[in-house]
Amino acid sequence: MRAWLKMAGIVIVTAILTRFIPFSEFVRNVDTLVHELAHALVTLLLSGSVMYIHLFGNQSGVTLSSYTEAWMVIPISLAGYVGSALFALLLFLLHAYKRERAGLIVVTVLAVVGLALFVRNGYGMVWCAGFAALTALIYAAAPPWLRTGYYLLISFICLVESVISSIVILSIAVVEPGSASDAANLSQVTRVPAFIWGLLFTAFSLWCAKLSTGLLFRRGFGQQ
Repeated sequence: MRAWLKMAGIVIVTAILTRFIPFSEFVRNVDTLVHELAHALVTLLLSGSVMYIHLFGNQSGVTLSSYTEAWMVIPISLAGYVGSALFALLLFLLHAYKRERAGLIVVTVLAVVGLALFVRNGYGMVWCAGFAALTALIYAAAPPWLRTGYYLLISFICLVESVISSIVILSIAVVEPGSASDAANLSQVTRVPAFIWGLLFTAFSLWCAKLSTGLLFRRGFGQQ
């Protein structure tokens, strides 16, 4: 129970504090990019086609894809929220092993891959290019304290956004099930109510957040 309370406290405090950090809105699209790329990756693994990904300034996104079998919507729709939660966990795992530079390489590569292969709207392309350039610059030229701080900003924002986005989709699934995006898609195919899928997304994101904060305390915040 104590670990869950720590996690809840960190998520709430981080969600509040990051609203006051300059350019945090810019960084929040990392979670959106990961979410949409997860949809795209599973689509390709199932031999489907990805037409495009669009990213927007309000941290929303959309992936347009095609696939041959109706059941494929299940793993494709699951991939978004599951993928973003696991990615946040990966970032904290790399931090626990003092591999922040590797984490910065990963997020830079994701932005470059998104720009080169999938993202096709104006805002999304500019964001991918700008984020990749900024992250590469910090990786190569920033002092260690700034590099670590930037990495932790990305990590905490991905953690918070993975939790908040799953809670938002759960609330939408309760109030207006047909508008609950991935949960609605899953409900149409499985006949399981959208709010159940929303609950599963939320539970999984909270579990990953608990593991992430556990890794943070295991290493010791700010320890170099």
